[in-house]
Amino acid sequence: MFEVAVIEDAAAAEVSLDPVRARLLAELSEPASATMLAGRVGLPRQKVNYHLRTLEQHGLVELVEERRKGNVTERMMRATASSYVISPLALAAVQPDPGRSPDRLSARWLLAIAGRLVRDVGILITGSAKARQRVATFALDGEVRFASAADRAAFAEELTVAVTALVGKYHDESAEQGRDHRVIVAVHPSVKVEPEEG
Repeated sequence: MFEVAVIEDAAAAEVSLDPVRARLLAELSEPASATMLAGRVGLPRQKVNYHLRTLEQHGLVELVEERRKGNVTERMMRATASSYVISPLALAAVQPDPGRSPDRLSARWLLAIAGRLVRDVGILITGSAKARQRVATFALDGEVRFASAADRAAFAEELTVAVTALVGKYHDESAEQGRDHRVIVAVHPSVKVEPEEG
């Protein structure tokens, strides 16, 4: 089971967004059968089986074991990932395009950049899984508290200068065997997510 999987197919995205199926995916962090799940989610076993088959057809759950119980074969299923991200590829022609209005101070442009990041990394993960190789990536995540808007603007300017200098230092257009890498640096207000009540 992967920690995070990217859903690139529109039909798989639609299947995953169904509330019952999303609940089943959450329940399947550990293997379970339709009978076991029926009791947890309050649905008849046949209905749970129907949803499990649909999730399986789209690669969102997988068979981990078959157990014989008398005349019945119990299929133990598990989600293929702990969590899922839907790629903008699933939106096809309406996926975000940062090239439409490049404004580095716009929150909507930042969102388009983030969408492209999800799309590109999803494509890389899919390709690397087929090739049985890891993807070379790096990310920083942190928080900074600015005393004023002026400090935030000064930080953004210094960050731009520093990143531009690093890119200039290491970018080698003449490296025929080199591989291009995308650099994304974003600053946005932090969002405090309240924990769900259980």
